[in-house]
Amino acid sequence: MAGRTELTTLETVQESRSWLFTVRDRYGEAEEAILVPCEDGVEGWINRCMHEPQRLDVGRGVAMRDEEIICPRHGSMYDACSGACDNGEAAGTRLVGVDVSVEDGRVYLTDSIYHFDHEGGLEDGGDGGEDGTEDDGGSEGPSSTSHISF
Repeated sequence: MAGRTELTTLETVQESRSWLFTVRDRYGEAEEAILVPCEDGVEGWINRCMHEPQRLDVGRGVAMRDEEIICPRHGSMYDACSGACDNGEAAGTRLVGVDVSVEDGRVYLTDSIYHFDHEGGLEDGGDGGEDGTEDDGGSEGPSSTSHISF
């Protein structure tokens, strides 16, 4: 199958209950995504509650209960397989999907909109986050020496 990237194993997702990774859209914009176990194998979702721009996985794994993803901020619950929410602040919404497939126990990104950037969240990629500047871990000190704040 052309246009796919191996992400992880089905066993890893099932054991850890989620897997966080970063993708880029066709314009180069980075988005966090998650894999979660589902009765049909694995589903992929953009790592964002639909009620507010709240991350579902804040770096410690996705909170789940009975095959539902729980928003850590408001408690809205999304079906892990369909992405649909029928309760809380996000009721009536659906998570943004990321196309994945499973073959021989391996999970592949097959989405035509997103391409794989790296495992982990935005801050784990070494590009300093969303502004695209390099993060050298602070070895050169602060980027500004000004003591003025607004």
